[in-house]
Amino acid sequence: MADLSFRALQLANEQRSLYGLRYHDHERYRKHCANRTHRLRSTLKVTHGRGREFKKPPIVPQDKVQDGHLQLLLFQAERAWSYAQELLSLAALPANASKASALRHNATGRFRRAVHWATQLLSQCQALHDAGRLGAENVLEATAYTLVLNGRFLRYRDEFEDALVQLSVARGVLDELAERAETSRDQALATYFADEIGTEVRYCAHELGHAKAYDVDNIVREQSARHRAQIVDGYDALVRKLRDEAGAGSASDGRKLRTLLWEGRPVPVRNPELVDVLVKVQQGEVKLREESVEVSRPAQRADREGKKRRPAKGARSKRGVAAYDNVLLALSDAEDVARKLVEVQNASGSISGSSGSGVRDVHFVHVFIVYHLLARRIQRDLLLISTILAQNAQASRRAHGTKTASSRSQKERTADTRLYPAIVKLFDTILQSLNQMRTLSIVDESPDLAAAVDSRVSYTNARRCRYLALTYIPVKRYAETLTLMQRSNIYLREARSALSTIDTDPIVIGDPAFYPLASEDFDQLDNELIEDGNRFKNDWFAYNGGSPSADNKDYKKPLFFDIALNYVRLDMDRLQERAGKGAQPSAVLAPSPRRRLSGLRRPNRAQAPSRGGGGLGTLLGGWWGRR
Repeated sequence: MADLSFRALQLANEQRSLYGLRYHDHERYRKHCANRTHRLRSTLKVTHGRGREFKKPPIVPQDKVQDGHLQLLLFQAERAWSYAQELLSLAALPANASKASALRHNATGRFRRAVHWATQLLSQCQALHDAGRLGAENVLEATAYTLVLNGRFLRYRDEFEDALVQLSVARGVLDELAERAETSRDQALATYFADEIGTEVRYCAHELGHAKAYDVDNIVREQSARHRAQIVDGYDALVRKLRDEAGAGSASDGRKLRTLLWEGRPVPVRNPELVDVLVKVQQGEVKLREESVEVSRPAQRADREGKKRRPAKGARSKRGVAAYDNVLLALSDAEDVARKLVEVQNASGSISGSSGSGVRDVHFVHVFIVYHLLARRIQRDLLLISTILAQNAQASRRAHGTKTASSRSQKERTADTRLYPAIVKLFDTILQSLNQMRTLSIVDESPDLAAAVDSRVSYTNARRCRYLALTYIPVKRYAETLTLMQRSNIYLREARSALSTIDTDPIVIGDPAFYPLASEDFDQLDNELIEDGNRFKNDWFAYNGGSPSADNKDYKKPLFFDIALNYVRLDMDRLQERAGKGAQPSAVLAPSPRRRLSGLRRPNRAQAPSRGGGGLGTLLGGWWGRR
């Protein structure tokens, strides 16, 4: 049993993705490799001494080699390779045209140094494998890494024939690793590196004048079968051991990602990061299916036992919503990873690694994940709506103690005022998800799927209008209620028409299947709209005779008159006539007590006779007394 496990490809891919090479920042990655090299040397105590005096590190015995020694060789190779790429990018700048030759010369030296460190790494891995300390898979990964680095160096030096041989053998090793991988992540890792060198194989074949340079798989198969035994020492024995190890570990493997299908064709997942999050999505979907089976089995058992010991519906619905939340969380992570991969590909301008035309790339994978995310979100919202309505119906039956249909109107009148607005909000979320799904490229390219989504949009609008109409009933707004009911009928006809144009519903037969629609659903909603419309018309007529206004029995007194004439009865017909808005004459306004008092004749004090005559006595009579 091997006591070391060194994954060269996995370690290189993780470090490149985390420290700059995702966005082709070679300077950042070079500095990271330098820091990592210094830390490993200090940890393993293989430094070159202190001060300016250089001391060669001691040779580590074969039985004392640790995983860190192999990592040190790998990071030294990565550091030199990244520095070479940085120098080449600097030489390509117009500002460095005068020193471009010197930069390319330094880049060549660094590239050669990277190949040297990679070769040392491969030699160390082969020695450890011969000593039984390293597995065949680890040796083949180190072999593929060294061959890729050497092939790129030869291609850089325009030695296309030797580069084609090295890259083809590396591609054959990677294909073997992908075929015998124990987990889907290992398979995607090998596929990712194989896709990276696919374009370089095509370029070398084109420079050598191959008639079918585009057929990368055929070229790799031919070159690898011819030269792999000479280039890789003990290739057949390594592959044989790899197959034996894969066969021994396949029985306990539970981390395989099932094949994703879209319209009967597989969806390739060629990135290790994406595989990790999709495996979590798959695990969440398994739990979701188990939860649905667990919910249905107690109900069937209770029906057989005379509806005894039926579990609470609220608890079942909560578990179902929690299962959907777990799937949605994993799908959100997968969508985030796929979106970043698309952004990286768009920024770099590269083409997704594929050897043939018509292969679905990372853009398609991202849209595929978004479609599944929206589908699961719609399922969750529909489950919430059904749960809320079921709980409200159960509470109403307990409150009224009856289950007859005659009490339906009374239950709706006494329903919680927050119920229907919450349902309308959930329908808004479903409509948002459906409209976003309709704009996806994979939906727009399929006429049947587009028609199915359009029918769901119209049907959801019909149900939304019905529940929105019910929110106006508590405030006696019957005109708005019946208008929304008519609008719901229009949406229902649109949904019928859209669904009748397709023979098979791709949403129902797809994976995942969600939002099922049948002719019975349309008929049921149509009957509910007719029943509610007739009932609301009767309620409206009983309320105020069908008048659009709330109260037409008397005039509504303006606010000004509430203040000015609070205790006076107003004759509005007379006021309308005086304002020129009334044609019919009306009775004369009866004089008020205040007007009668103002109409009395009062004596004129200036003309009243004086008792004492005029003069000083009249002026001072109040002081001297009256006669």
